[in-house]
Amino acid sequence: MEIIQIGESEAKMIAPLAALFRVALKQFKGISSLPDNDAGLAEIVEYLNSGFPCFAAKEGGTYTGYLVCRVDRPVVWVESVFVHEAYRRKGTATALFKKAEEIAASFGETTVYNYVHPNNSQMIAFLRRHGYTVLNLIEIRKPYPDEKLLQKIDVGENTFDY
Repeated sequence: MEIIQIGESEAKMIAPLAALFRVALKQFKGISSLPDNDAGLAEIVEYLNSGFPCFAAKEGGTYTGYLVCRVDRPVVWVESVFVHEAYRRKGTATALFKKAEEIAASFGETTVYNYVHPNNSQMIAFLRRHGYTVLNLIEIRKPYPDEKLLQKIDVGENTFDY
């Protein structure tokens, strides 16, 4: 496996992964969708044009995963990290995530900040395996038009429809 920093020339190859990532995120909200490679390409190009460091995992000629970071010096956020289902559990996400941690370390920081959907148990478990345990932010918003709120989540003394 090779981890490379990508530019616009690789964006088209990463677009299908970005499209699958958006499908997965919508599934956490109970919304079914199909991958939109054009939207995936637009997203990756927008990240690159905004100066966000973007990395891809490559095995042979196949792009298997990607990572997008947002840098607000000295803070580094993981905007997106995704590995194609066929390549999971092989260290790809760990290798990609290490790039974000390297950027943070270059600013003297010891952590990378992550937005994680509460239903994304795989990512939560991944982050816990890498020493991330502190929750210090919640998102409060109106439901999306097609979103199905099927459960309740307690945060401190508050209960939220979810």
